[in-house]
Formats: sequence, structure tokens, C-alpha cells
Amino acid sequence: MFHREGFKIIAITFIIVGAMALTADAYITNHLIKYGVQGVALTILVLILQFFRNPKRAVQFNLNEIIAPVDGKVVVIEEVEEKEYFQGKRKQVSIFMSPLNVHVTRYPASGVIQYSKYHPGKYLVAWHPKASEENERTTIVIKTPKFGDILYRQIAGALARRIVNYAKKGDKAIQGADAGFIKFGSRVDLFLPLDCIVTVGLNQKVVGAKTVIATLRDGDE
Repeated sequence: MFHREGFKIIAITFIIVGAMALTADAYITNHLIKYGVQGVALTILVLILQFFRNPKRAVQFNLNEIIAPVDGKVVVIEEVEEKEYFQGKRKQVSIFMSPLNVHVTRYPASGVIQYSKYHPGKYLVAWHPKASEENERTTIVIKTPKFGDILYRQIAGALARRIVNYAKKGDKAIQGADAGFIKFGSRVDLFLPLDCIVTVGLNQKVVGAKTVIATLRDGDE
């Protein structure tokens, strides 16, 4: 299953790869070179297909949990000053996605979209400390029944040149549902209430719509 954002690129890649393979077969007499060109073409196709894959995942809906919005590795867990929306301290959990990860963005919690804004910007490497505030990005805030407002931010990296965001103010967010896509290496930041319990560790690999990122403290459920 492939993400709809990749349909055009996949179709173009099929045409280019097919043309490369047929041209090599027709005009290159050296078998080693011919098979080499065809192998490169096939590798390109496989890489594009794996990048736009969109695995379907059954979600165990839980209002008391925040789940990973993307696949990747946790690179930041810290208390920060969130300046765009909250203008106050929040717990930040950042997940870095390599080009080999699934790049679908999924809603980390159910609720109603309170805020959705696109920001043009730079293309610093996604793990750069200033990427969250200076790179091209979108900021989305979901009003949840248990955690209150939570914020997630899609951030373009050095390779990413297009962020797709489906969340619009007033829309209903469903935990684990498709919320967008970031093309090529990138990152997603979560900004959560200070009193929640973060359940992941630094450098931990997480799976979108599966791994629990945070829960409520005892007595808050």
C-alpha cells in the first residue's frame, strides 16, 4: 500500500526506469554495463516505492495516551519554552525520520484541531537545535479530552522540500489516522503538558500509531 502523495512520483519513476532499462537493452552491447544500468534503475524504483509505503496499522484508541505520530528515533526529550502557541513551558519529544523510515504523519491523539499554520523557512539538517523554529514547518494543535491542548510540528530537513498537512482548524482528529506526509528526511516535534509522563527514552526507535509516547499521571485519568 502506497501513500497518495507518492502516486505521481511513483508513476514518473516507473516511466523513467522503464525507459532506462529498455534503452540499455537496445543500445548497450557490453553485458556488464547493461546489467549495471538496469540494476541502478531497479534500485531507484525500489527506493521510491519503499519511501512512499503506507502500512495500515490497527490503533488501540486510548484517550489517556499520546502515541507516536511518525516512525523514527527519539532525539530530544526536554522541557522547553514553546513560543509560537503556548508561550510557556512544555515537554518536548522529537522524533527524527531517516529517508528509510515510513514518512506518514498520524494524529498522536483524538480531539479537535485548534490551530494549524504553515511556516516557510530554512532547510537545516533536521536534528539541528534551531530546526524547530527556523526550518520550513507546520504547527498543529489538538484539543484533547484528557491532556488539554497538545502540539505537534512537522519539520522539513535538509532533503525534505515539501510538507503535506491535512489538519485544518475545526477538523476532528482521530488518533492514528493519516494527518499528512513529509517527503524525505525530516522530524516531528511533540509539545506536551509538563505533568504528563513521557514513556520513551532517547535514541529509542518508535513506530507511528503504535508506540506510546506519553501517559497521564496517576489520578489524572
